[in-house]
Amino acid sequence: MTFEWPPALQRTPTTDRERNNAFRVSLAKAFDELETELERVGVDDHRYGFAAPQRKRDQRPYADSNPDDPGFVLRWTMDGDQFAVACDRYQQFRSNVRAVGLYLREKRKMEQRPVVTGESEFVNARLPSGDETVVAQRPAHDVLGVDRDAAPEAVEQAYRERVKEAHPDHGGSEDALQRVRQAKEVLLDGE
Repeated sequence: MTFEWPPALQRTPTTDRERNNAFRVSLAKAFDELETELERVGVDDHRYGFAAPQRKRDQRPYADSNPDDPGFVLRWTMDGDQFAVACDRYQQFRSNVRAVGLYLREKRKMEQRPVVTGESEFVNARLPSGDETVVAQRPAHDVLGVDRDAAPEAVEQAYRERVKEAHPDHGGSEDALQRVRQAKEVLLDGE
């Protein structure tokens, strides 16, 4: 099962995900605390994104959920603006949910301080308006047409094939060629 990750937010490479034993809460408790923060912030509405089956009654995952992709996205609207925060730094799904909840709590606390700033503490979570365009980048393995965990030899072979197609001399473009080169770097740097 997959879910929609905000295009403007970068993903953590699988190899860089950390174990986190500091968050000693259950998945249910992580969601309870997150929803308490959402109420305190005063969001108009919210929705979750994750790669596990969701319960219809409350959007939460089932208690024993441990999806292959542990990433978690929280989207909400507040005063007409749309916001999104996401976390996939940790190997465990519940740790990523907990991290988002803690982030929201800290931002809420900062927003309540008597310090005046130029913007809301939540400004960095605001999504572009409908007038702004966000271009989603295709994952590197899709650009080259290989599996996520393809061997370096397979990546090199796919790169050689795709670079010919993408080259401007063969009907491609500089942009397409650059995407192929970047995809190779991303896949080979993950070793």
